[in-house]
Amino acid sequence: MFSQAAKYAAKAVIYVWTQSLEDRKVGAKEIGSKIETPEAFTAKILQTLVKAKLIGSVKGPNGGFYVDENHNKFTLKDIILAVDGDALFSGCTLGLPKCSEKNPCPLHSEIVKVRKALESSLTSKTLKIMAVEVIKGETRLSTVF
Repeated sequence: MFSQAAKYAAKAVIYVWTQSLEDRKVGAKEIGSKIETPEAFTAKILQTLVKAKLIGSVKGPNGGFYVDENHNKFTLKDIILAVDGDALFSGCTLGLPKCSEKNPCPLHSEIVKVRKALESSLTSKTLKIMAVEVIKGETRLSTVF
């Protein structure tokens, strides 16, 4: 359902949250290792997330990626929008250029319901809450973390 980049981005941000809650900044190499993603691809995704202001970064010997109170409100939907755009949430599923409520395709009304449910699921928890669940051991990000 989600692109590989969106999956990696979600895991990366949640991992960054777990570390930021312990006042740690982390590098792309550590993030990739802990969430079992390729380092180069992870670094590219992290830069996309920084550009979208979903995470912060600091260069230098004490640098790395982090999140703070400015990032509290972000959800999985924000990650998907930053990495993949809004195609999952808009447009005609059959590719019709003028599909709308007034001019629906055969799938329109069903897809509207699915998109509303999906959006509700993707915005029901913040990434910070998900990180706290990982820290508590209620959920997990990978086989190594």
